[in-house]
Amino acid sequence: MDIYHIWFDLKPGTDERAFVAALRAFLNRLKGDGQIESWRLMRCKLGLRPDTVREFDVMIETRDLAQLDEAFRVAASRKGPVDEMHFAANAMVTNVKFGLFRDWPDWG
Repeated sequence: MDIYHIWFDLKPGTDERAFVAALRAFLNRLKGDGQIESWRLMRCKLGLRPDTVREFDVMIETRDLAQLDEAFRVAASRKGPVDEMHFAANAMVTNVKFGLFRDWPDWG
């Protein structure tokens, strides 16, 4: 499993429920179409995080880098309903950072 992290804050004045609805629509579409295996949205609790870590963390699980690449291709297509869903969620975030992790050790 590869886990793609997206750490971010919401833009000031963003309706949190509208953001969650937009993100859920986008990522559930990718999951339903087989571009990702699963996803989770997490939020910092009680402010317990280093200053460099953002308030929210989306974890997107893929079988491998090929599946992740396909998800990127679909999200960056700039056409169709998936692009509109991606834009709707992405327009509400700021201070974005990314990371790619894998299960370790990944042998036997």
